[in-house]
Amino acid sequence: MAIKAILFDKDGTLIDFEATWRAIAENMAMKAADSDRAEADRLLAVAGYDAENRCFKADSVFAAGTNAELIQLWYPEADAEERHALVASYDRFTAQEGANHAVALDGVKEALATLHENGIKLGVATNDSTLGAEKTLLALGIAQMFAAAYGYDAVANPKPAPDALHAFADMNGLRPSEVAMVGDNRHDLEMARAAGAGLAVGVLSGTGSRKTLGSLADVILGSVAELPAYMQENP
Repeated sequence: MAIKAILFDKDGTLIDFEATWRAIAENMAMKAADSDRAEADRLLAVAGYDAENRCFKADSVFAAGTNAELIQLWYPEADAEERHALVASYDRFTAQEGANHAVALDGVKEALATLHENGIKLGVATNDSTLGAEKTLLALGIAQMFAAAYGYDAVANPKPAPDALHAFADMNGLRPSEVAMVGDNRHDLEMARAAGAGLAVGVLSGTGSRKTLGSLADVILGSVAELPAYMQENP
């Protein structure tokens, strides 16, 4: 069945993960550690930053998780009320800072324009907040090409659950098998499989690798920039 819509992960798929988020993550960790450098480094490490290789690990909380998961990791002693307030605060901060520092990956805007012009419905499914996704799309000047953006807070169950893909398919009057999912981490492709997506595309532009994505992807591309050509060659 032909693919009529594509749901994209955001970080590492549409935007450069390292360029966009490294300084923000550093800021967040230092604040959580009350400016204690050693404690900030510990918090960064447990959330998935590999200091030796200066990169975020694939499928880590930083690379693939939600702010709620980060709060659970960094503030294990917080009660429910405190966690709720912290999540709301982190959502506001990351939504604004993520948009302010968003760096689109090379060729992504052009690829999206080609897909949009060809009548493909486009959407975003991220474990960032919905506000964060919307602000980033606006900041990059590509929001007008997207039919919907789903953050972790827009559905009952975030990735890797199938909720966002099912919601996107329903909104466009499509079957899940007519929707492709594109992402750089395993939870993106796990969602594709759980939802019955027609195509699971792994990209190497973020934190994932052929090793981490290979068992779940139908195809692995260097980046979204290669997607229009692939879609044309594989209608």
